[in-house]
Amino acid sequence: MKIVIGGAGEVGSHLAKLLSREEQDIILIDADPAKLAPLDANYNLMTIAGAPTSFQTLREANVSDCDLFIAVTPFETDNVTACAIAKSMGAKKTVARIDNYEYMRAENRPFLSKFGVNDTIYPEYLAALEIQTALQHTWARQWFELHDGELILMAVKIRGNAKIVGMKLRDITYNNHNFHVSAIKRRHETLIPRGDDEIRENDILYFTTTRDHLTELRDLCGKTQAKVKKIMVMGGGKIAARLTQLLGKDYKVKIIENDVARCRKLPERCPNADIVCADARDNEVLVEEGISEMDAFVALSDSSETNILACLTAKEYGVAKTVAEVENLQFISEAEGLNIGTIINKKLLASSKIFQLLIDADTESSKCMALADAEVAEFEVREGARICKAAVKDLNLPHGMTMAGLIRNGKGGLISGTTVVQPGDHVLVFSLSGLLHRIEKLFV
Repeated sequence: MKIVIGGAGEVGSHLAKLLSREEQDIILIDADPAKLAPLDANYNLMTIAGAPTSFQTLREANVSDCDLFIAVTPFETDNVTACAIAKSMGAKKTVARIDNYEYMRAENRPFLSKFGVNDTIYPEYLAALEIQTALQHTWARQWFELHDGELILMAVKIRGNAKIVGMKLRDITYNNHNFHVSAIKRRHETLIPRGDDEIRENDILYFTTTRDHLTELRDLCGKTQAKVKKIMVMGGGKIAARLTQLLGKDYKVKIIENDVARCRKLPERCPNADIVCADARDNEVLVEEGISEMDAFVALSDSSETNILACLTAKEYGVAKTVAEVENLQFISEAEGLNIGTIINKKLLASSKIFQLLIDADTESSKCMALADAEVAEFEVREGARICKAAVKDLNLPHGMTMAGLIRNGKGGLISGTTVVQPGDHVLVFSLSGLLHRIEKLFV
């Protein structure tokens, strides 16, 4: 597949790196040659120095025969314009990064479509949705649902009190067939486990299960569900504003922001939140604003390091659930090893959306999730697909992938070695980075 990306900022550069590992034909455009040089030298992609809104530049990139054009510059209007030009030149599908929720409303989509924008990415909104989910399921690090919760994939940090510490996977599943361990994150490495792998303290396990067995799994992991009503948010940017709008009046939200100009605008954007103009890095401020009485703490400053340290501080004051925005990918593994709850990264959320488009998924019901070194995707099995030829244990599947579960006739279920996948099934696949393009071929 030929993919042209306009904008080599944080999101565009990460997408280009990720998709180049998937062996896609990638062209990255940016007006700043300095941003392109390191990518051109170290990754399997082509770069073009020029404005994504330039007819000449887009002709040079041959967008007329590209399968997907993605505009992710920092400027919403440039992204819409670039998509309009690319579509007029013949690009099959276009995606624009936006920063205005109005563009996502169903009644406004025809307007964008008329101008050649087939789909949109709003990373800040995706981040707010992720945080909302984290606050609803406090005992898990990540939570990923398919088909209205018929199948659930979650990441859980295993502490010393968990009943399964020291057990081998085959011993757990011998007595319990209600969940599947899809992957183990151990320090800086993600493992696709086998039956003789032993669960260790501080492992992050990716479980697949159905909603009927959530309580059983939670008890097995030694976790409890905290009730969240009072939330303190550090940073009053776009994610914080969108989050408070999503939460509505069901939660009591306090936003601490040290920028005076931003504080003046926040009451209009967040009418249901209390706004405090102060520096949340100051422990005295946190104590004065009642940090010890909070059920959750969400750190959304522009600094990954500050967010990590702020969450550690909140934990010291007894806050049950913490969420940190960590945009530096190299910090994610370190942050996961600390006493921090959920980690949010806008680049990974944007990548999840793009993967959804790459596998031609129905974006209303299907989902993808990009992790730092792995991917999770849902595939619909087509008639005559190779995956249907035999039982799972006899398929000789690629190393580095596992089928975590499936949806059949609208019902979620787990997959065992004797399972025979059928046409029409929706299969949840967990794979290490760079394998998605190979795995997709098994389902078509």
